[in-house]
Amino acid sequence: MTDPRGAGAVAVRHRLALLLGTLQELVLPVPCTGCGSIGPPICQDCRLALAPVPSLRHVGVEGLPVWSGLAYEGVARSVLLAFKNEGRTEHAPPLAAALRAALETALPALGTGPVSLVPMPATIRSSRDRGYDPVRVVLRRASLPSARLIRLQRRAADQRALGREDRLRNVEGTMAARAAEGVRVLLVDDVVTTGATLSEAARAVRVNGGTVLGAITVASTFRRSGAG
Repeated sequence: MTDPRGAGAVAVRHRLALLLGTLQELVLPVPCTGCGSIGPPICQDCRLALAPVPSLRHVGVEGLPVWSGLAYEGVARSVLLAFKNEGRTEHAPPLAAALRAALETALPALGTGPVSLVPMPATIRSSRDRGYDPVRVVLRRASLPSARLIRLQRRAADQRALGREDRLRNVEGTMAARAAEGVRVLLVDDVVTTGATLSEAARAVRVNGGTVLGAITVASTFRRSGAG
């Protein structure tokens, strides 16, 4: 069971970070996260570079459709990394706009009926170290509801140096889902690379009776030869 006091503390830290970021922008010029120029945390040119350009790709052996708001390169990559790894939660608004654009692009393909947005589960350690869950912060900033359907049942090794097949093996069996009979699911993540994590999440949902319609992400890497 989630400790409401812990959740409240995370929410307070998140609001404080947003406030401090705003004050910093007003009082102290800082390097732009996107290009390094001195001024606001994201300069006007870099804000324009973060304008969503939705795309669709299919990942995994099942060809799971994934709609993304941005290409994971340049300014988008720098801002996402700062948001996830440097506590720069004031960067959530443009990332939320990208996620919402991905969702709006996906909607015509989802058919009729309710859809549950299900974020990828974060490890307890990463949430504790950051003080927040990046995917859930973006969902909240986009005013999108989310369902806690998936949990991690074991931790995978670091994926960054692995190729597509090794990533698939690495995450196999790492996730479990609650009973999902009749639930139509759209998975949510920050970045899709090979799609191995999303494929594992889709497997966990399907095993428990849910229907996975696809996924939305803030950004997508370039599709490499042989990648899913």
